[in-house]
Amino acid sequence: MNRREAKSVTAKLPAGIDAPVFAEPWQAEAFAMTVALNDKGLFSWSEWAEALSAEVKKPGVASDGHDYYEHWLAALENLLSAKGVAGRSDVDTLAAAWERAAHATPHGKPILLENDPGPTG
Repeated sequence: MNRREAKSVTAKLPAGIDAPVFAEPWQAEAFAMTVALNDKGLFSWSEWAEALSAEVKKPGVASDGHDYYEHWLAALENLLSAKGVAGRSDVDTLAAAWERAAHATPHGKPILLENDPGPTG
């Protein structure tokens, strides 16, 4: 999306909202995954609220809330692990693969997991 398109989208937002809710695309994706997994019945909203609450109450949380979605993601990862969907090591391994793929991808090109050169060692 270029600046002109972004301004057009922002101009169509309801009164009182002057910026998108998500600062980064991954935040919207984490939000959408959480909603989808709840819709599939993996966890209840009460379970979700408990998991997220536990994360945002941990020491070191930013007082301005800039790290909110990092805690959101940690809560989601913890629920996936607790439910036996994806263990912590599975999540960490996949996250590392995406990180390597991002570093191996030329600027301006889509980051694809296939771009992961693999662990170095």
